[in-house]
Amino acid sequence: MRIETCPSVHGLPPGALTLLAGADGPFAGQPWWDVVLADAMPDGAEACFVTVRSGGGVVALVPMLRRHGRLDSLTTPYTCSYTPLLAVGPEHPARVAAMTAFARFCRRCGGVTRLDAMPEEWDGLPGLLAGARKAGLRVLRFEHFGNWHEDVRGLDWNAYLLGRNGALRETIRRRLKRAEKLPDAVFTLLTRTDEMDAAAEAFETVYRRSWKQPEPYPTFNVALMRAMAGAGALRFGLWSIGGQPVAVQVWVVTAGRAIVLKLAHDEAFKAHSPGTVLTALMLRHLLERERVAEIDFGRGDDPYKKDWATQRRRRIGVLLVDPWRMSGMAAMLRHAAGRARLAMRRLLRSP
Repeated sequence: MRIETCPSVHGLPPGALTLLAGADGPFAGQPWWDVVLADAMPDGAEACFVTVRSGGGVVALVPMLRRHGRLDSLTTPYTCSYTPLLAVGPEHPARVAAMTAFARFCRRCGGVTRLDAMPEEWDGLPGLLAGARKAGLRVLRFEHFGNWHEDVRGLDWNAYLLGRNGALRETIRRRLKRAEKLPDAVFTLLTRTDEMDAAAEAFETVYRRSWKQPEPYPTFNVALMRAMAGAGALRFGLWSIGGQPVAVQVWVVTAGRAIVLKLAHDEAFKAHSPGTVLTALMLRHLLERERVAEIDFGRGDDPYKKDWATQRRRRIGVLLVDPWRMSGMAAMLRHAAGRARLAMRRLLRSP
């Protein structure tokens, strides 16, 4: 196994580019990484795309981030899912060998490497953990965030509504009926690259007037909208009243899966429940017109998501720790202290 690194996707070897082209979902392909590198890099950080070769072929590609002497996963506050890209199946011994080589590279780069936003169900996780241990690293696992989703295969809008709780169904019914009576209320779906200037203006207008905190990377959302529109994956929902943008939502649709990445509404129009109205309008479109198989509410456990989706996936993180370095030992102590505090809180809450 041989390790190579590159600071950009554009300098990667053909085998690595093939892995990017075949990546599942919007968070691992070249359009995503282009936007991350241009619009969501922390100060003083640089990308490090780690390629693992076996013989003449690329067997793994791991997007990483170098900063302050550390090597961590190339994830952002917007990342909903992250995994190394692997060219071999879960039963192939080359998978563990590739992850062992990657872990040895991490060990040379520092005492602690953090990988986060990983699906707990990812079939490459056992190989990654086995490879890390073979490289002499300790693996410390932690909970990162939840991902609420629902299988809607074969469901139309009415069938989907039957699966919601009664309170939400009644709220949707009343709010949509009220919205339909507003003579100047308009729902617009923007998807094309030539519509992105209008989409960007509407997004920025609503976001400034919403309850949202300022973005850590202010240019990221619009840049991602443009990239996803270029890839044919963007579904930008806009609800306006009297020509005034009131609510916006950024969805991407890939392989039958619809993921909402960002939403906001103007607080001045709160009485019209713009968030509920636009979510209902978007879901009705996605179910009735696009026949998506899954809806996904992205990153985090915001309480409202449980009403619209009933299943929760866990996104986890792991620390790959060199126990013989001071930074590694400190990380192990912090991790143990955190687990002890969590156990104590659970004990105190138990009857």
